Amino acid sequence: MFKLKEHNTSVRTEIIAGITTFLTMVYIVIVNPVILADAGVPFDQVFTATIISAIVGTLWMALFANYPIAIAPGMGLNAYFTYSVVGANENISYETAFAAVFVAGIIFVILSLTPFRKKLIEAIPENLKHGITAGIGLFIAFIGLRLTGIITSHPENLVALGDLHSSSVVLALVGLAVTLVLMVRNIHGALFLGMIVTGIIAFFTGDLKFEGIASLPSLPEGLIVGNPLTAFADVFQHSLYAVVFSFLLVTIFDTTGTMIGVAEQAGLMKGKSMPRARAALLADSAGTTIGAMFGTSPTTAYIESSAGVAAGGRTGLTSLTVSVLFVAAAFFGPLVSAVSGISAITAPALIIVGSLMMGSISHIKWGELDEAFPAFLIILSMPLTSSIATGIALGFISYPLLKVVKGQWKQVHPLVYLFAVLFMYQLAFLPH
Repeated sequence: MFKLKEHNTSVRTEIIAGITTFLTMVYIVIVNPVILADAGVPFDQVFTATIISAIVGTLWMALFANYPIAIAPGMGLNAYFTYSVVGANENISYETAFAAVFVAGIIFVILSLTPFRKKLIEAIPENLKHGITAGIGLFIAFIGLRLTGIITSHPENLVALGDLHSSSVVLALVGLAVTLVLMVRNIHGALFLGMIVTGIIAFFTGDLKFEGIASLPSLPEGLIVGNPLTAFADVFQHSLYAVVFSFLLVTIFDTTGTMIGVAEQAGLMKGKSMPRARAALLADSAGTTIGAMFGTSPTTAYIESSAGVAAGGRTGLTSLTVSVLFVAAAFFGPLVSAVSGISAITAPALIIVGSLMMGSISHIKWGELDEAFPAFLIILSMPLTSSIATGIALGFISYPLLKVVKGQWKQVHPLVYLFAVLFMYQLAFLPH
């Protein structure tokens, strides 16, 4: 089924690769509930929904695409959901926001079945893509610093350095140092192991207390999105068009780029084409749609899958192993709940993932102002406005304007002009 001989691999190698990938990405079952809790979503709901979406997406990747790529709710998208969609709009509940995620998932499925997704990716300027990735990275790193108190609010300067003597800040800095040491030593699962070490320290200092280790998974809210028609109605009623578009845009670029990168690393690309691309692209769209129904933000392909590929993973058996381990993780809700309640344990992962995403900034053409400034505007505005959608909007509006002024309007794809007009309308007349 997985064609192990054809890919020059073995069952043992694939299982080890799956364990490696799982250890590098399992932090999401801790961090995701922490972030979505700020939107009011119950911990048990997010924890279980996170695992369900990861299992659905990764299993699809394993059984239908036969790639060693894992799927789970994406970092950055969860922050956007919490702070830009729910947190910035008093009239939008998390249930309504999940309706927008569901609609984005449905559109995502349709786009994955058509050539439009490929055309959309090709239409967006490379510098805007890099700016979006870097901006999201800066935003979630800022959230990590704020959650622990390393950075606090200031009446005049907006932000300031927090109390470095507080237990939360000290624990977060220790956890950050430990995790960075593990990462520079190229130890697989460094983010997760860093959480474990920080948790052990918190336990002995009395900051971390356990009321249980394992229990049956639960969904206290049941199905949050049970009626597709109601979901679409919520999007229209609250004018969440820009929200849906932002979910789509970020997920499309993030997932596609990650899939191609991991496939190239594994030697699975055929020239510039990716075999079974349609099945692979459907994995994250299926995960997003199902995940929204139960209560989690959009899913994406995880770059941490490259750790499993480095360990020898070449087929869907690696992904199947990851799925099985996520099933096992579902029974340790109380343990994860206790750990996620201490922001100092989870924040280092946010800060480090943010720094990794900031790496995209090196690909921006800083020597060309008409290319660089829209990307800069995206990176700057995302954390300062606490809105990923606003950052994307400003980038898409400024890019074609500068190209027109420079006399290079023909170099801009018509879709970019369309997006610019839609974003201008959204910023001027719709809630944001």
